Amino acid sequence: MSSRIVIFGAGGRAGRHAVAEAVSRGHQVTAVVRDVAKYGDLAGDGVSVVAGDVTRADSVAEVAAGHDAAISAAGRLDVPADEFYVSAAHALLDGLGRVGVGRLVLIGIGTTLEVAPGVAVHETPGFPEEGLAFSLGHAAELDVLRAAETEISWLVLAPPPVFLDAEAPRTGHYRIGGNQVLPAAEGETTFPYSDLAVALIDEIETPKHHRSLTAVAA
Repeated sequence: MSSRIVIFGAGGRAGRHAVAEAVSRGHQVTAVVRDVAKYGDLAGDGVSVVAGDVTRADSVAEVAAGHDAAISAAGRLDVPADEFYVSAAHALLDGLGRVGVGRLVLIGIGTTLEVAPGVAVHETPGFPEEGLAFSLGHAAELDVLRAAETEISWLVLAPPPVFLDAEAPRTGHYRIGGNQVLPAAEGETTFPYSDLAVALIDEIETPKHHRSLTAVAA
């Protein structure tokens, strides 16, 4: 059954793969970017490109009206991570709630997954200082989602803390479940954005995980 899916951050690597996967399954996609002029190549059969701001509830509501589900692949490096992801979480819950979009799947980051009960990857000894603020921003976003009183069924999908490959071919296979880092498959050193997109759209079509940080891996 075809759905209308609004994808925030559609111009990035994760967003582009999510758009492609959704369209390949017959869904109608609204690709939300900050500057339409930069991402005209996204437009095509089944895809409309619109300008929007994921950190403003009014903007979220405007572009999401009439959709069945939302994906957030948005990110910015020119704004402090905690500021951006917290603002986006509040705006998404508010804006989507206003227009009755009941499913939200966000792309998380593997460094917020646990390596032991209560211990995130970014809390382990020797974690690179340069990556800490970005990971803590994602963790703050998750705190907002968990604390929210909302009817929206949200899910944060976190790929493994390995190199995410934008060029690797889609296999259609992945493992999913829990908030701990999934044991690496033999020889696994990367994870394809294309397979992350498969997991994203699967959770839109057949929601199985709700209100959680959930790991996905090859």
